[in-house]
Amino acid sequence: VQLQASGGGLVQAGGSLRLSCAASGSTFSTYHMGWFRQAPGKEREFVASINRRGGVRDYADSVKGRFTISRDNAKSTGFLQMNSLKPEDTAVYYCAASRYTDYPGNLLHRYPYWGQGTQVTVSS
Repeated sequence: VQLQASGGGLVQAGGSLRLSCAASGSTFSTYHMGWFRQAPGKEREFVASINRRGGVRDYADSVKGRFTISRDNAKSTGFLQMNSLKPEDTAVYYCAASRYTDYPGNLLHRYPYWGQGTQVTVSS
């Protein structure tokens, strides 16, 4: 599967952005999906994940109540709605996919497929 993330940009604190992850080359509904982010000088970290059918969703504590992960399998696209953005949310955001039987959740190493990343910058 090939993943293409988009929707990043520059936004003021308190604002919103919606990231998209378009999948191609394989049946999107057979993949679990996750979003991760990496700020300068920091390791890549888990943001949110969703299972194949969308019935299970997990979030990092730092984004709970502000971010919502979703997917549209008919359109082979995943989404990350980000509200109440903070300067500490500034990072490159990556979407990832996994076809493993077990739902990978926040386990970065269980996602073999990665998009190219989209920059999110939140100004104070």
